Amino acid sequence: MEVGVVGLVIAGLLVGFIVGMTGVGGGSLMTPILLWFGINPATAVGTDLLYAAITKSGGIYVHQRNKNIDWTITGWLTLGSVPAAALTLWLLHSLHTDTQAMNAVIKQSLGVVLLLTALAILFKQQLLAFAHKHAGDRYHLSGFNLNLLTVVTGLMLGAMVTLTSIGAGALGTVALFILYPFLATKRLVGTEIAHAVPLTLVAGLGHASMGNMDWHLLGYLLMGSLPGIYLGSHLSGRISDQILRPCLATMLVFIGYKLAF
Repeated sequence: MEVGVVGLVIAGLLVGFIVGMTGVGGGSLMTPILLWFGINPATAVGTDLLYAAITKSGGIYVHQRNKNIDWTITGWLTLGSVPAAALTLWLLHSLHTDTQAMNAVIKQSLGVVLLLTALAILFKQQLLAFAHKHAGDRYHLSGFNLNLLTVVTGLMLGAMVTLTSIGAGALGTVALFILYPFLATKRLVGTEIAHAVPLTLVAGLGHASMGNMDWHLLGYLLMGSLPGIYLGSHLSGRISDQILRPCLATMLVFIGYKLAF
């Protein structure tokens, strides 16, 4: 096995391990790592999207078996995210003839979304406390307004994920915590995963249709990430979340700043 291939398998192992331990960090770490390996930005995003769809698909089975998915919320999110993904793919396709312009747009967007993800990870507890504090007051939404805002959230996530392969995890979870503060955490996480799979699948297949896909690369990443997620999941909770999250957020701020500026 070539040195570069070994490096990709190890990268998949490390990212899978971190995702298993923290529940976040998949796309936000994998796509920058692929750029570091010299992978074209569009190919890195397209490959990572299908990588996310495959690795998270097993989560749907587990969460559904444990009744941790709210399919109504998933439906409202998907109503916004899938059309947004299709529109974003169409816009990227219009830039497809100018590869340099498309890669520049993806790289800049990647940096900005990484910075937002870092903030979501770093201030997650404060955001959750705020959401719970105001859960029962007059600012809490319900009915039509709540459904509409869920669709709008899906729209934003759909555009971000399709453009950068990042956002469904940390940003999506925080958004749902704020919109649905009374929903149990395990159901909220399960709902976010159920929404992320069709979104990343549609976006990933769209990128693949434009040639932004490396199937060999996808295989190498999965060789490492699947055992990595298994190991990380079993060690989850052994290291304090108060240590892991600031470290992960600091890393994403550094990477995001370098890409955006």
